Amino acid sequence: LFALIVFACLVGDGYMSRPEDPRLFCIFNHNEDACRYGIGIGILAFLACIFFFMVDVYFPQISNTTDRKYLVLADLGFSGLWTFLWFIGFCFLTNQWSWTRAEDVYIGADSARAAITFSFFSIFSW
Repeated sequence: LFALIVFACLVGDGYMSRPEDPRLFCIFNHNEDACRYGIGIGILAFLACIFFFMVDVYFPQISNTTDRKYLVLADLGFSGLWTFLWFIGFCFLTNQWSWTRAEDVYIGADSARAAITFSFFSIFSW
């Protein structure tokens, strides 16, 4: 759920344009990498959650203990990696938001703050 919120905030209000310039720019200090990173880990985390949910549903039907062990280790390893990636994302988005000038942000400030907040919550949820 947190990954979906981060993704939705960045896709919905993460890009803006000025009235005199129709090109879109990322709301986080005009750094396209900040928006791409948040969107990327948000999408991949959501897809991984769906995958691991399906694994959990079918887990009792898996009779081979070796397969079960590898699935549990994959879940544990992926969760550890994604915890680290959400921490990096939180630090990156927070840093870029702190360097963003107030006159560059018209509407998307609340979405940017929500993306930062839910990336922080994602650290603990993973």
